[in-house]
Amino acid sequence: MSTDDRVLALLQSHFGFDRFLPLQEEIVANVLDLKDTLVLMQTGGGKSLCYQLPALCLDGLTLVISPLIALMKDQVDALTANGIQAAFINSTLPPDEARRVRASALSGELDILYVAPERLALANFVVFLRDLKINLVAVDEAHCISEWGHDFRPDYRNLKALRSRLPDVPVIALTATATERVREDIVAQLDLQQARTFISSFNRPNLTYTVRPKRGAFDALLGLLSKHRNGATIVYRFSRRDTEELATDLREQGIKALPYHAGLDHTTRRETQERFIRDEVQVVVATIAFGMGIDKPDIRLVVHYELPKTIEGYYQETGRAGRDGQPSDCVLFYAYNDKSKQDFFIDQIEDESERLNAQDKLAQAVEYGELKSCRRRFLLGYFGEEWEQDGCDGCDVCLTPTEEFDATEIAQKVLSAVVRTNERFGASHVVQVLRGANAKKIRELGHDRLSVYGIARDSSDDELRQMVELLIDKRLLVKEGSRYPTLAVTNAGHTFLEQRDSLTLTRPKRSAEVRAAPRASEFDYDLELFEKLRVLRKAMADARGVPPYVIFGDASLHQMAYYLPQSRDDFSRMSGVGETKLAQLSDDFLGVIRSHTAEQRLMPRAMPVRRRERSRSSRSSGSTYRETKRLIEQGLSIGEVAERRGLAEPTVVGHLEGLARAGEELDLERLALPPDRFEAIRAAFQETGGPELAPVRAVLGDDYSYEEIRLARMFLEQGRAKSS
Repeated sequence: MSTDDRVLALLQSHFGFDRFLPLQEEIVANVLDLKDTLVLMQTGGGKSLCYQLPALCLDGLTLVISPLIALMKDQVDALTANGIQAAFINSTLPPDEARRVRASALSGELDILYVAPERLALANFVVFLRDLKINLVAVDEAHCISEWGHDFRPDYRNLKALRSRLPDVPVIALTATATERVREDIVAQLDLQQARTFISSFNRPNLTYTVRPKRGAFDALLGLLSKHRNGATIVYRFSRRDTEELATDLREQGIKALPYHAGLDHTTRRETQERFIRDEVQVVVATIAFGMGIDKPDIRLVVHYELPKTIEGYYQETGRAGRDGQPSDCVLFYAYNDKSKQDFFIDQIEDESERLNAQDKLAQAVEYGELKSCRRRFLLGYFGEEWEQDGCDGCDVCLTPTEEFDATEIAQKVLSAVVRTNERFGASHVVQVLRGANAKKIRELGHDRLSVYGIARDSSDDELRQMVELLIDKRLLVKEGSRYPTLAVTNAGHTFLEQRDSLTLTRPKRSAEVRAAPRASEFDYDLELFEKLRVLRKAMADARGVPPYVIFGDASLHQMAYYLPQSRDDFSRMSGVGETKLAQLSDDFLGVIRSHTAEQRLMPRAMPVRRRERSRSSRSSGSTYRETKRLIEQGLSIGEVAERRGLAEPTVVGHLEGLARAGEELDLERLALPPDRFEAIRAAFQETGGPELAPVRAVLGDDYSYEEIRLARMFLEQGRAKSS
């Protein structure tokens, strides 16, 4: 089998995918060529697979450096569910468990080991690393190594020493948010050698970006939560007190909401995060301390209740929505006055260059909040990517019906007011002058005696502010400065005034409703069946002690509720169904699907056609099953077969089930369970009345593994076959 065929076979058998997402195939190939690699890929774009798949191909252990301690367990659970040997070492592990993981790594049992960056500063851990056969170092959230990034972590500087100790080991650095300056810093800090850089599009087509006025924010939030009542939501607040108060207000409205901030004790934070990940809490109201440790792919709404301090941070935080590619909303409640909260902390920065940098970044966040043109174009442009389409159909600006109007007169008034006040003031002051405000500052400056004073009394503050933004977008006005931005008339603006040209602009229709964003899901799936599958997923996740998305993501359930698979072969064609999940989960899910299909008298749709590579891989399964049978007949146990073949035990049991269903004669006596345990399992199957595994496990308890229940089911099915 060629390298390409082997990579595709592993992609299919472990992850359940028959094709790569954009750039993944090229990145994996570069890593397998043992080249240093820098990956800048949007959240949800499949960064993790870029090192997880090579880890299965390379001889040795892949070491993953990640600051997301809370996320490590979920990633390891997901890998284990896919039949991949993975573990983590961080401060949450008891000493005995940490020693067990080290022993597994040293013995070569692990494919992937996750560690936190602070471990690299511990002398005994460095000695441990020297004894490992490391084939690849993956640096996740690589922007944390750069002081120019929005989330600098001093512990990441320990990676320099790691690189010098492993000069011949390739490094892959991955991040979702990094400007060109940060990317250059990552390469320098990690000493990446002739690294190839892969930059995916920053566009998240399934996300809809909306900015709403801060007035009436709570009622608007309740409306958003009602729209997304079956999904998860993160609401970002500025302060700890804000999170507590809003969470309380939401609970009083009957919404399951909890606060999260750095002032809470570690146990409370961990429990809140666990309940959110396991779909037991709908809303977490948090400071930006929450989110980096969240790998939850089905967050449907991210709300910023206050102005973010940087566009990088805003993009990363909104990027936690819709990681599974399903439609999700990102909403900012904007008020210019919120800028002062961020200014206070920026003023505390002693280093002048850092302070000026922070002020510039905040000014860009303000610009986003006041934007009157496509928000997607603005976000992509910030990261150096052009959006060449006229609109995006995925932000409030582009989704709001517009109208053209004659802006000649009001534009002349606004531009003249900026000129008459000597281009030294911001929009608020200019608007006050135009409105004829009786303000002390205006009188002291003598601006109440200007010819432009009060000439726009018939326009509201909001209308004049909107006009200022439209003129900025038209390049007739420009904002200068970041801390206290002032307005200035451009050369084009002066020409407009001098030549008294006419001007037609476009604005949102008054009282116009924002159109709903187009649904991004490609499947018009059965909603009732989808809900039934969600309930089953939650039950199976609880039984295994993992988050529901580790069982299957929403995208997989959408496919199941659309195609209505009726057999294991059908089920294997669903996205995200690899060998291990096919063996462990298919019977339970097929039971629910068949029952619903029969009740509603539905006809299954034609199953998706596998790619040629997947078909070839499937045809080769016969030989891999026969190899398992040969080793079993030699007297090896399931565990010994798994170790000999480099497979997970659930995969080996799946091979045996496949052979049994195909009518192969198996010497199951060699695999016989202790009589008392077999009888207990048999009784549980009789009690539940069906072949599904989860109900039987619920009856038996955690002392019984899914593998021995599956093994017992094979005995029972073989016995029924012989008696019939």
